[in-house]
Amino acid sequence: MAGSIAIRRPDTKDIDMQDKLPLAIVSDIACPWCFIGKARLETALDRQGLTERFAITWLPYELNPEMPEEGMDRTQYLEGKFGPGKRREIEVRLSEAALESGVTFNWAKVTKSVNTRMAHMLVAAASTVQRGGEMTAALFKAYWQDGRDIGDVETLVQIAVEQGFDEQAARDELANGELRETVIGLEDHARKVGVTGVPFFIVDGKLAVSGAQPPEVWAQVFQQVLAAQQPEQVPQF
Repeated sequence: MAGSIAIRRPDTKDIDMQDKLPLAIVSDIACPWCFIGKARLETALDRQGLTERFAITWLPYELNPEMPEEGMDRTQYLEGKFGPGKRREIEVRLSEAALESGVTFNWAKVTKSVNTRMAHMLVAAASTVQRGGEMTAALFKAYWQDGRDIGDVETLVQIAVEQGFDEQAARDELANGELRETVIGLEDHARKVGVTGVPFFIVDGKLAVSGAQPPEVWAQVFQQVLAAQQPEQVPQF
C-alpha cells in the first residue's frame, strides 16, 4: 500500500502508538449507523478521559459491494431494499438516534446511494500516516451532511485536498490497483471472521462490540478492557 498521499507527519506530541490499546472499527461510509456509532464512541472516550488511550484503526466494509460504480437514486435503492414508502420512516428513526448523539443528517442533500470502494481506498491510504480517522470523519460529513458524491473520483480528490493531501498523490492512490486489492482483501477477511453488519468494533484484539452502542455500554466495555490490563496482585505474607 502506497503512503505517498500525505504531505505532513503525525504530531510528535501524540502518545507513542505502542503505548495505546488497539481499537479496530469495521465500517462503511454509506452506513448511517456507522456515523452515529462513531459519534457515540467518541462521546464515551471523552467522558471517560480515554481519548488518547486507544489507537483507532478504520477497516473497510461495503454494505452494498454490488452497487454500480456510478451509484443509484437513493429513494429507488431504499424502496428496493426495504419496500415502497419506507425512506421517510427510516430517516425519522435515524434522525432521532442521531440527535441524541450530536450528529445531524441532511436528508434533502443525500440523493444518491454510492459505491464506497474508492472512499475506503482513500481512508486506507490516509491510515498509512495515522490519518485514517480524519479522512473517515471528512467523508462522513461530505456524504451525510453535505450530500457530496463520495463515489466520484473528482469529489474524492477534492476532499483529500481539503484535508491537506497532495492532489496528484490522491489521484494516484485512487488508481492504485494494489491498494484496491488490499481493501477488497480486508473486506473479505471481515466477512470470513463473522462480521455481517457494521459498525463492528474489536477492542484490544479480544472483545467484539457490534452496533452503534450508547456511551453507557462503552463505559462498561472500557472498564472490562482496562481491568484486564492491570497486573495481578501477588498476596503479601
